Amino acid sequence: MGILSDKDIAYLKDLFGKELKRKVKIVFFKTKDKTRCQYCEITEQVLEELVSVDPKLELEIHDFDSDKEAVEKYQVEMVPATILLPEDGKDYGIRFYGVPSGHEFGTLIQDIITVSEGKPQLSEESIQKLQSLEEPIRISVFVTPTCPYCPRAVLMAHNMAMASDKIIGEMIEANEYWELSEEFGVSSVPHIVVNRDPSKFFVGAYPEKEFINEVLRLAKG
Repeated sequence: MGILSDKDIAYLKDLFGKELKRKVKIVFFKTKDKTRCQYCEITEQVLEELVSVDPKLELEIHDFDSDKEAVEKYQVEMVPATILLPEDGKDYGIRFYGVPSGHEFGTLIQDIITVSEGKPQLSEESIQKLQSLEEPIRISVFVTPTCPYCPRAVLMAHNMAMASDKIIGEMIEANEYWELSEEFGVSSVPHIVVNRDPSKFFVGAYPEKEFINEVLRLAKG
């Protein structure tokens, strides 16, 4: 039985038909060990159903335990992991750790459209500021599927990653990775951590300018 309803598929077919400019490859990492990844199967099923909607979408699947070359290439740390690549294969640094369900399914859809366009959804001022970065920055956005504000923060992190080769933007599903959530003191979401430093964080879906400024401030501190 499918996860996406007929209504969902019809909506996505229409949306992708209008919005997808270039092909998008979805690179997925999983493990067969269900004790380590209870959401790998459902994530894979969601992605398989999603790519069947439009021929511009392609799914590439890797085993986290055996395909070490791909794991190293994309610097994947845990599973399930989902990465979006444009037609030319450039790694923008967009990462989803955890099943993109609930409100985060909409984030995945919007990201696919943005990657297909090949241009971050940010102001020119923001793009220029991010392109001048010299040091790498990792933005980790802890979310839950029921959080209505989380997609805005995840999309900001992903768009920042698209704007700069120095940035990795990752969504981390807080309940799936509860040990990480405890390590970083996540009590409410979206909880944004900079450079995986528990002391460098802020909470909330800030507007574009404030979000970028706060990330850059914490990265320098």
